[in-house]
Amino acid sequence: MRVTKYRRRNRLKLIFQGMIVLGLVVVALVGALQIKVVREFFSEASGEPANIKVSATKVVGVMPRPWRNLAQGGEDHAWRIQPITNQVRALHPTYIRIDHIYDFYDIVGGSPGNLTFDFSKLDGLLDDIAAVGATPYISLSYMPPAISSGSIIDPPQNYADWELVVQRTIEHISGARGTANVYYEVWNEPDLFGGWKYYGDRNYITLYNASARGAARATGVKPYKFGGAATTALYKNWFDALAKNAVNNRVRFDFFSWHRYDHSIDRYRDDMTEVRTWLKAYPTLEPSLELHITEWGHDSENHSGYDNNYGAAHTVAGAIEMVGVVERAFVFEIQDGKDPKGEKLWGRWGLLTHNDFGATAKPRYNALKLLDKIGNQRLQLLGKGSWVKALAAKNNQGDIQIVLSNFDVYGKHTEAVPITLTDMPSGSYTVTREFHNGQLQSTAASVSDGTLVTNVHLSPNTVVLVTIAKK
Repeated sequence: MRVTKYRRRNRLKLIFQGMIVLGLVVVALVGALQIKVVREFFSEASGEPANIKVSATKVVGVMPRPWRNLAQGGEDHAWRIQPITNQVRALHPTYIRIDHIYDFYDIVGGSPGNLTFDFSKLDGLLDDIAAVGATPYISLSYMPPAISSGSIIDPPQNYADWELVVQRTIEHISGARGTANVYYEVWNEPDLFGGWKYYGDRNYITLYNASARGAARATGVKPYKFGGAATTALYKNWFDALAKNAVNNRVRFDFFSWHRYDHSIDRYRDDMTEVRTWLKAYPTLEPSLELHITEWGHDSENHSGYDNNYGAAHTVAGAIEMVGVVERAFVFEIQDGKDPKGEKLWGRWGLLTHNDFGATAKPRYNALKLLDKIGNQRLQLLGKGSWVKALAAKNNQGDIQIVLSNFDVYGKHTEAVPITLTDMPSGSYTVTREFHNGQLQSTAASVSDGTLVTNVHLSPNTVVLVTIAKK
């Protein structure tokens, strides 16, 4: 009986402990939900609404367009722009960045010490880039299987072969094809793809310097830029390693690049503030070193926002905040790969769906296209808010244009934004509001005292172009 009683008591004890654990789990879940609600409440309560003020006469310069840089990842073998030429051309890209050139375009053949080169597949893509009015931005990646010590993310068997690969690539694109002002970026996300460090056996600096030696031997080429490292984020230790290498070893280093995926709009501007502070420690580099974000978006993983208005508002708000701050920022990416499960929309990064689903434009594409309609004379704009970011310009017809993006991580914030224009000529005007979903609204307005006041209602994660044209 003693044993039976002990076992019963032990079972009751275990049941009691289990109930306590279950209760704690429930409390934790409820607490987490309450924390989320509280955080959202205070986010809404503490933010500043926008109150946009623009002077029609205060031109602050030519409108920078960092959003006119696009990137494509390794989605499809020998991917081409040709099927989507019109859609890509409509975004007026300045540069198009491509990676996977060596493993997706079958450039390098033969064996170590006895290499052959065939650029015919890559030439098709380079022709496509030219056809949309852009210049190539080449990520020198990944390791050609013919010379790799293992997979496409491993070092070469012999760095002399890698040097020759880089030399021949630059001689072909910047030489035989005669393309000027190409950027050559050493590798793509070395800290992820290959686990490269800036020290030790798998040393990115070794790879970079070998690439620089190959580039230096290229002959008969047009002017080009050379740099790296296209890390997964901005890291000071990587920047310092490359900067010290360039200064101490006199290695060519025209630009420093990194990637940034973040839901926070402020992060992109903060990156530039940080890296420019670091750059001050290298006075010989500071005047000329370019700073590029060669991939950017709100999430480095698949995310449903890339298929809906969340991504549209984030992309435009981010682009607005980069104006005048970021030299080049490459929207990632142009087109979806094909979902293994056969879904049309699968949270992939593309502005367009896969060709098998009609290369359909997503909201991000439409929002970027709308943003790019803004005029070339940038106007001073005051009164951006916590959620609503804005940009103002005057176009060639003399119309005032304002792009606004209401981005909210939680998809809840609605705002009625007042817009005040000063220094306006007297007369009658038409105020047109064009939304990224295609909706159009027009109202009449008149100016007698130099001031025009209007407003725009912005639902959560909405982008709009407001145009004020004199009748």
